[in-house]
Amino acid sequence: MKEKGLSETVISKQIYEIRGEKVMLDSDLAEMYGSTTKALNQAIKRNLERFPPDFTFRLTIEEVKHMRSQIVTASKRNVRYQPLAFTEHGALMAANVLNSPKAAQMSVYVVRAFVRMREALSRNRWLIEKLDELEKKVGTHDADIHSIFEMIRCLLPDKYPPRHRIGFD
Repeated sequence: MKEKGLSETVISKQIYEIRGEKVMLDSDLAEMYGSTTKALNQAIKRNLERFPPDFTFRLTIEEVKHMRSQIVTASKRNVRYQPLAFTEHGALMAANVLNSPKAAQMSVYVVRAFVRMREALSRNRWLIEKLDELEKKVGTHDADIHSIFEMIRCLLPDKYPPRHRIGFD
C-alpha cells in the first residue's frame, strides 16, 4: 500500500454513502491505521468531545442490514455492534486520537481519497447541469432526443443533496 495511486484507489473503495454523507466505517479505518476496531472505538469514547455528529455517527440497525445486503465486504463481517461511520474530518481526527505513525501516514491517503471523490462528484454535477441545459434548448417536440437524455441520466448518479457549509457564518 505504499504506492500513492494504489492506496487511494483501495481507500476510495471503502468510502460509502450513508445518510447523504461520504463515510468510512470504523473497522476499515482501524485496519488502515494499524489498530483493532475495539481499540479505535475505545479511543473515540475517551475523546468524544473531538467527534461531533458531523464527524462521526453510529449506524442504525436498518442501515447495517442494508449494507449487508448491498456491500459484499460488509456481509462477510460478523457485526455484533452497529459500526461507527466517519466523515472525512472524523477519519482525520481518528488518526490524531490513535496517535501512531501508521495512522498519521495513512490519514494522508484517506484525505486524498475523499478529495478525489469530491472532485469526481463535482464533475458529475457539472455534467448533469449541462444535460439539463441541453434538454431545455431541444424543446418538448423531439421525443427521440429526450429518450437519449433519459438513458444518459440513468448512467449518472442521482441529484446530489445541497452541500453543508463549513465554517462560521
